[in-house]
Order: sequence, then structure tokens, then C-alpha cells
Amino acid sequence: MESEQRLKRKRIYRPYSRAQFLSRRSLILCLSFFVFLMFLSSERFPIRTVSFHPVVSVPSLSILSKNSLQDSFHAKLRFPLSVEDRVLFPDHLLLLVSDKIDEAEKLDCVYHKVLNHKDVVRQRVLSVDEFDGFRSVVRCPLPPWNYSAAAGLMWRGHGVDYSLSLRSNRTVHSWDRLVYEAAFDGKTAVVFAKGLNLRPHKESDPNRFMCQFGLKNSDEEDEGFVVMTEAIVAAQEVVRCSLPSSIRNNRDLAQGIRVTVVLASRNDVEHVRMPSAVRFRNSRSYDHRRNRMRQKENIAVPSVAKLYNSKSYQTKRNDGKFELCACTMLWNQAPALREWIMYHTWLGVERWFIYDNNSDDGIQDVIEELDFQDYNVSRHTWPWIKTQEAGFSHCALRARNECKWVGFFDVDEFYYFPRHHRRGLPGQNLLRSLVANYSSSRTIAEIRTACHSFGPSGLSSPPLQGVTAGYTCRLQSPERHKSIVRPDLLNETLLNVVHHFQLKKGFRYLNVPESSIIINHYKYQVWETFRAKFFRRVATYVVDWQENQNQGSKDRAPGLGTEAIEPPNWRKQFCEVWDTGLRDFVLANLADPATGSLPWEKSLL
Repeated sequence: MESEQRLKRKRIYRPYSRAQFLSRRSLILCLSFFVFLMFLSSERFPIRTVSFHPVVSVPSLSILSKNSLQDSFHAKLRFPLSVEDRVLFPDHLLLLVSDKIDEAEKLDCVYHKVLNHKDVVRQRVLSVDEFDGFRSVVRCPLPPWNYSAAAGLMWRGHGVDYSLSLRSNRTVHSWDRLVYEAAFDGKTAVVFAKGLNLRPHKESDPNRFMCQFGLKNSDEEDEGFVVMTEAIVAAQEVVRCSLPSSIRNNRDLAQGIRVTVVLASRNDVEHVRMPSAVRFRNSRSYDHRRNRMRQKENIAVPSVAKLYNSKSYQTKRNDGKFELCACTMLWNQAPALREWIMYHTWLGVERWFIYDNNSDDGIQDVIEELDFQDYNVSRHTWPWIKTQEAGFSHCALRARNECKWVGFFDVDEFYYFPRHHRRGLPGQNLLRSLVANYSSSRTIAEIRTACHSFGPSGLSSPPLQGVTAGYTCRLQSPERHKSIVRPDLLNETLLNVVHHFQLKKGFRYLNVPESSIIINHYKYQVWETFRAKFFRRVATYVVDWQENQNQGSKDRAPGLGTEAIEPPNWRKQFCEVWDTGLRDFVLANLADPATGSLPWEKSLL
């Protein structure tokens, strides 16, 4: 009897004793690990705690390390970066990462074979950029044949298992059907999306769309917290929706929240519209179950867009707005920036917004140099191809709290005042003075200027003094126009066709006479420069040169086919009128009296 009771006690207390032993052992291990970390943080091993960040590590090593052992120790501590989203473009794979990335030259893109995840290849990243102030974009080469585009990232030289970078998300989005950007605007969210198939240059029916706000990734089965509101307006690639009341009252709650556009089902389109109503709630009520069923009937566009309460977009300047700013979108035009910015700064532009569409020609170095010289230039990473109109809409939102007027024109377009030049009048700040005359107007919200298209002017190589002094022969008649607008007076659709915006009701544009102001558009430059346009054009509704469409359009070079082959006598084409006006204007006002050199020439030597 006594032995049976003893056995019973053993059976009862043995699990407890083992658990107690495990608890003590865990405590000892934790204390040992803590002591180990304290040891590493000593002067003998100067490693910051950021090296143990679970997502990305940026070790605090100087360029000249104390010894190679320390370098290798840091390399072993690095973890694979967590990839939030992937977007497949025709010529590269874009990865979005939720951290700032230093030492990009030590980073590899890693691809696994479609049917065998253990078979991997590594290639060096193409480039890395900061993105939206909170994330980074990493551009990778296209995956090799028979390898998945669900690529990961690894630091070169360390041995952490690649599978760690694929545990959270393996989705790969297509660039041409994607919600790619979102921004706050008052009590609304402005969402930018491809694949909606909206008519170019026209407003669309907003009843077809809703916006979905949620904390989940697009490939997660669990919906998590999801709220939907109705669209107010829609045009081209822009949909504007009301903010949910919970976000509208406290934007900090929406920091990093994902937003997408939902194509409403026929039942939702016919449903009586609720003013700024929240459609989905995170509850277990009947309404929540009904809305979950409705959500399944709707089609959500895949999204990488997140809302951030960025102060740079919302806060007005304390010392008043700039009178005149300029915005452009470009790809691989770094050599042209100095002349364009220096010349127009002399004309009065005070602030520059450069939307960089995947350049790889050292543009950041040029912008940093200009900014160091107090030209007030900022580069905005805009990785989305064929989205110039949407990018200009985004820029108008961004500039509205900083600028009274914003000019939207390209880096090969230069404003010129022929009347002032003929009369020998001073030219400095002329453009700013022009727009300032209408800053208080109750009717004028846009100033349009015609463009003259210049040809190679007999040249075979880029002019050393820049385009304004080098190209002097043009076509007879002007082609189209470019605009300077008041961003606070734009229509809420932000609709534009690159050349001009749609304005609020009651406001109109002003056409300035060609005798007073004209734009010299150096459109057809020497073949070496012009052929770069064959790769890709940034405008949404303008076909690329190699596509056999709209060959009679003014957006194409007359007589030029679909291949980057120099036509005969290219240097003599597009020359009907010799026009040295701007060249003489620039040399008279900006050339050094002693040497005759222009301010931007050093970048061309």
C-alpha cells in the first residue's frame, strides 16, 4: 500500500520537477545570453544593438576596420532582409523592404528554382534607393530561366539560410495591374493605380470604385482589420476616397496602413450611396459577416501602397510659400540637370522636385552637388514606369503646401523672353515676376506657353556649352505648350495630360503671346543623345518608340521608324528656321566676362 502511494506521488510530482528544472535551465540560459550581449557591447567588441535587429542590420564599422576578425564577426550576425513586396517590370524585379539599407554593394538578390527551393543562384543588386521616407526599393535583375521571381535578399559572405527571407511573403505583382502609391489629402486619400482601364484625359464614374484600408499584406488569407470607403472622384490612374472616420480623426493610427482600390460589384454600384460611410468593420456582428460576403464579390487590385503621415507633405512653410517651383519626371538625364536648373533658377525658380524614374546614370551625385550649392533640389524616387501623369498629380499634392506656382516641364525645355532680349532689358527673375503678377488673381490658375522644337542643328556630338548655346535651328511652327499652375486651384481629380491640368470650377488658363515668352524644346538632339529615348518613355499614354503605333503623332519623330538606327542626315533634319535668340540671351547674361564660360559647363567637360 505504501509503495503504491509512493509510486503515485512520483507520477504526480515528476512532471512538475521536470518543468521546474527546465524553467531554471531557461533562466540560466537567458542570463548567460544577456551576459554574452554585455560582453559584445564592451570596447573589445564595439557592436551596436542595431546589429541584432530581426529584419535588417547595419553594423557600425568604420571603413578602416580594426581587424579582419571583427569584420567577419559582423558578417556572420547579419540576417536576410525581409521583403515586403515584389513587382515584376519588363526589365527588372523591384523589391520593397521596410528598412533603410546601407552598404548596398554588399547585397545580393537570391532566386530559387521553381521546383527546387534548395537550388538557388545569387546576383548582385542593380541599385538601392530610399522610398517614401519609410521603405527602401531594391532593383534586381530579372530571374534566370526556370527560376522564381519570388526573390529574396542576402548579404554577401554570410551563411544564413535563404529560406528565412521567404517565410512572410512570396507574392510577385505585375507592374501593369497594381496600386502603387497613396497619399493623404485633407479628409481624403488619393490612391494611384494601374490596371483600372480608365479613359485617358477624362473623368470616370467613381461609383465603380471603393478604397480598402487594411493592416494585412495582399497575399494573406486572414483579412485582419479592413475598412472600406467610397470613391469621390476617379480619373486616369487616380482614385480619391473618403478617409474612414477612425483615420480621419487620428492619422497616426494609419501610419503604414496598406490601401488599395476595389472594383465594386454591380450590386454595390446600384446600392444607394452612403456619405463617407465606413463599409467594413473589424467585428463579429451581423454587419461584419454581411460585409465580408460583399467583399468577396468585389475585386481588389493588388497593392504595395501604404499611407504615411509625412510632415513634409502636410506642413506649410513657416516663412511663406515659394513663389515659383518646378517639377519634372526623368530617366537617365543627369547630364542635362545642371544647365536646366541653373538657368531656370536665374529666371526665378526657387524649389525643385525631381521625380526619378529608375535612373542609373549618377543622378543622385548631381542633385547632391546642386543642393550643396543651395539650389534647393530634392529627388523623389518614383519607380513606377509609364506613369508621368500620375507622377505630376502626386507632385502637385506634394508641392501645394510649399509653392504658389509649380511649373511642369521637361529637362530639355527652356523658357525664353524674346521681347526682353530684343530690348536689352535685364533677364534675371523674369519667370518668377511673370507668375507673381497673377498670384492673387481670382480667375487665372494656369499660364500656358507655346513650344518651339529644335533639331540637331548640324551637330554630330553634344554641344560643350549646353543645349541653349549649341542648338540653334528649329521647326517653323510651335508644337503644343507647357504650363505653370497654382496647385491649390486644381480640380480634385488632379487630372492632367502632361501639358496642362484640369482646374477648379471658375478658374481658367492664360495663353501668353509668343512674342513675350516661348519655350525652346530641344527635342531632336544629336543622335547619341536622342537614341536613349528608344529604351522607354515616361508618359502613360505615349507609346514607346519601338512600338508600331501612332506613327503620325507629334509625340514621335517624323520619318523615324521603330528601331534605334540613325536615319540618313539626322544632323540636318528638323531645321527650318535658324534661331539664335536664346543662345545670345544666355551668353549676354550668364557667360563669364573673362573666359566666356557658362556656369554649368564644368559638368560637361
